[in-house]
Amino acid sequence: MNPIARALRREPRRLVVLGLWSVVEAAPAFLIGHAVARAIEDGFARDAPLVGLAWLALLGLAWPAAAVAARQVVLAVAALAEPFRDDLLTRVVDGALRSGTGRDSAAVARAGLQVELARDAFAAVVTTVRGFVFTVVSVVLGLLTLAPETLVLVLPPFLGGLGLFLASLPALARRQRGYLVADESLAEAMTDLAGGLRDIAAGGLRERVEGRLGLRVRAQAEAGRALARVTAVRTAALAAGGWLPVVLVLAGTPWLLERGVGAGVVVGTLAYVTQSLAPALGGLVHGLGVSGVRLAVSLGRILAMAPPAGPPVARIRPSAHEVRLDGVTFAYGPRSAPVVAGLDLTIPEGDHLAVVGPSGAGKSTLASLVSGLLRPGAGEVLVGGVPADRLDPGARVLIPQEAYVFRGTLSENLLYYVKDAAPEPHLTEAVAAVGAGPLVDDLGGYDAQVEPAALSAGQRQLIALVRAYLAPASLVILDEATCHLDPAAEAVAEAAFARRGGTLVVIAHRLTSALRARRVLLMDGARITVGTHEELVAISPLYADLAGHWHPEPVS
Repeated sequence: MNPIARALRREPRRLVVLGLWSVVEAAPAFLIGHAVARAIEDGFARDAPLVGLAWLALLGLAWPAAAVAARQVVLAVAALAEPFRDDLLTRVVDGALRSGTGRDSAAVARAGLQVELARDAFAAVVTTVRGFVFTVVSVVLGLLTLAPETLVLVLPPFLGGLGLFLASLPALARRQRGYLVADESLAEAMTDLAGGLRDIAAGGLRERVEGRLGLRVRAQAEAGRALARVTAVRTAALAAGGWLPVVLVLAGTPWLLERGVGAGVVVGTLAYVTQSLAPALGGLVHGLGVSGVRLAVSLGRILAMAPPAGPPVARIRPSAHEVRLDGVTFAYGPRSAPVVAGLDLTIPEGDHLAVVGPSGAGKSTLASLVSGLLRPGAGEVLVGGVPADRLDPGARVLIPQEAYVFRGTLSENLLYYVKDAAPEPHLTEAVAAVGAGPLVDDLGGYDAQVEPAALSAGQRQLIALVRAYLAPASLVILDEATCHLDPAAEAVAEAAFARRGGTLVVIAHRLTSALRARRVLLMDGARITVGTHEELVAISPLYADLAGHWHPEPVS
């Protein structure tokens, strides 16, 4: 099913709520013509100012109600947009893992950016189209009940302008896509140029590079001009659909008066067109012309990046959890230097291993290889004899540096890996072990709604740590998963996982993690050294240097 249709059909109740609030929001669009016409004809024209003011007051009261409804509309649209984003993100990540492109972190990051753009565009399109439909229906009902004759002057040009705009949308989407491709091509060329300026100057390649870059610049400029030509159609659509009805109503006023339509009704009709119909068309033209095209382009690129789902890959739950890396080599790209080269490593079941090393040494890459998120270019990674990328998801859990928390209750976040709801005493025990008790109290208990953006990075990490602690997995990998906690909180969390049992791999943020581990793996480019903290201090100058620059936190 199309992701947009799936998002709209997932919970019909949300659409009903959105529709009801939209009716309230559109009330001024229906009332404005009637209020103006009746205020003139039944009030001011008949020397009854109180009647005229009463009609205008009624219109005025509709606006605060519409403002309240507009806020609820935003919340209702957000409730549709977030699951839409989650669907797309799931597809991108699943496609990357199945195809092996997950090793290209830049490509996955670009896909993630496209998902965020699609989410924002989806929300804007839903808001715009919904507002347009309810406003047009309100205006048509208003004109029908005020003076049906006016529809002859208003609807034909309005529908003509709308049709002209809708007919231009496919071409607009193609030109927008072409412009984005040309823009990204130029940006990529400029990035490559910036990184090779010294070689270009040394090799005397300036003119050749200028020529190639000039082609990209001209391609982008031509794409921009083509987009501008199609965009000009929007102006014509607005003129035909938004302002031509005003001209026709003014020109047709004698005809309307002959048919018994009063001057106040003519003014009310103009109010309908200028204050409701024309702005609604303008909003639709801008919303679909920008956000709608952006949604189509982003969604098309996301679906292209994420291959269609194929037959499911058989997942295996190993009987043991010894981790073996045999001759593992991995590089981010065919021309990149290996981050891990010929790595042989055994992590016995039940071991507690801390991985340390300078930034960029490949620690997080090792975590992704062991968890199966990345596939080695050479060699193999086995967990209990099973290739890491074939592991049953319940056999291991990886907590990255930036912990993921979703909208829902706190208990739903904590029990995400637990198939059956855990009894509260067991949940409370896990929370206490990891040191998240104060966080649960601050949030208002397990039934409290969690808003990820309102949480600090440390709070999100605590939630993710409890979630991992409760998971049935026997292999836990903490990739700097405590970096946003203070040293005391980090010590509590790591001690809890050490007592929990199973195999624990900690990508260390602080050297104290190495002191708490049974063994330490030091990564330094292609070289690795394994031993206890004391052994590495004695045999590794790099580790001794790291330890020499570390100062333990003073004990309070």
